[in-house]
Amino acid sequence: MTAMPALPAFKATAAQEALLQHVPDAVGETLLRWHAMIATGDLGAVAELLHDDAVFRSPMAHQPYQSAAAVALILSTVAGVFRDFKYERELASPDGLDVVLEFRARVGDRELKGVDLIRFGVDGRIREFEVMIRPLSGLEALGREMGARLGAVLPRFKAPITREA
Repeated sequence: MTAMPALPAFKATAAQEALLQHVPDAVGETLLRWHAMIATGDLGAVAELLHDDAVFRSPMAHQPYQSAAAVALILSTVAGVFRDFKYERELASPDGLDVVLEFRARVGDRELKGVDLIRFGVDGRIREFEVMIRPLSGLEALGREMGARLGAVLPRFKAPITREA
């Protein structure tokens, strides 16, 4: 991973600090940057955290969105949609390359809970970002808002469907 600029003023929570003990250093650096971006609301540099071939798996779409450009666009847009966003629990796989971040947020008048399932490469870059959300009313509100903001742009980023003969 290439050197990145210093983190903006950011104080990790106890849960975030604890998680860092269970992930490789490169993953920990990326997670700290991600949390700093979420805390400041500035995801302008999110592409720096992504592998070139990063994939986003949406709770609203069957086909994933593929490329760092697609993932950066989705993440920076959804950050502007969510209100009162807060991570509540953070868990890591035994090798520290898969992380689950449980969150709570609002979209309009709908409250929702969700999880970000993030897979990292050994270089610390995000290779896969999958989101699951409940309840259905919260997911529908998010889908409407994201569709209004990105509906005309996102289809070009969908991974092609391959079928076996």
